[in-house]
Formats: sequence, C-alpha cells, structure tokens
Amino acid sequence: MAHEIDVQWMGKMQFNALVNGHTIVMDAPEKAGGEDHGPIPKPFILTALAGCTGMDIAAILRKANKYPQSFDMKVIGEISKKAPIEYIAIHVIYDFKGEEANKEAALQAVTDSQEKYCGVSSMLKKALPVTWEVNYNGLPIFNNKEAGVPVES
Repeated sequence: MAHEIDVQWMGKMQFNALVNGHTIVMDAPEKAGGEDHGPIPKPFILTALAGCTGMDIAAILRKANKYPQSFDMKVIGEISKKAPIEYIAIHVIYDFKGEEANKEAALQAVTDSQEKYCGVSSMLKKALPVTWEVNYNGLPIFNNKEAGVPVES
C-alpha cells in the first residue's frame, strides 16, 4: 500500500496538488516570484503533524466518552538560519477546555498520540526534536520542551 498525490505546475511558482480528490494550492509570495494564491509548501509539514495528532486525540477521547468543550493546537517550527532552510525543531501546544474530571484523559490522549499512534510525529522525530505542552482550562499541565517532566497544577 502507498499514498500517492499528483502535482501540476500552474505557472510562475504555483503548484496544485491533488490529494485524495482535494486540490491543495501551493504558491510563493510575490516577493519570491509567486502570486500568493496559497501557502508555501514547508508549513504543510506542521499541518500534517497537527492533523495526525489531533485526529488521534479526537478518536481517543471519543472512545473514552471524554469530550472537551474545545480543543485547539498551535504548531511551531523553528527554522534554520542557513540553506537548506529546514525545520530544526517542532513544538506542539495543545489547549483544551472542559470539565476538570476530563483533564487526565486529555493528557493521556496527547501522550498516547505522541508516543504510540501519530505516524507523522514518529517520522519527524527521526529527523528533529518534536516537543509538546498541554494546557487545560488555561493552566499548564505538561511541557517536555525544557525539563521533560509534568507541570504540577
């Protein structure tokens, strides 16, 4: 089994990718010779990571019947200073809001996604550090970016 996409050059710096029947537009900003009809390609790596881990977490929490009121993520890719310009570290911030009784389930879902299930995270970790933090109702409950230990709340 394999994943396959088709990509067509649309002129200047724009490429359209057909992914599972959905068109994804990639382009460069005008200052780089494009027309800014879509995002540049590199952030799609961050997007793929967010989608992968987010879908894991949603499925885990649904199965446990522990639905958050809200669940948002921010993914930050630290970029190298010299060519080739690449991500040298990635940090994911998970923000949950919900009942206090569901706090541990949210943290466990993130841990399971990052350590067992998310294939995108697993691939990226072979090339660079991927760290994460979890906030619940605005309070930090985990951050492995610095110390690698849970934050007591």
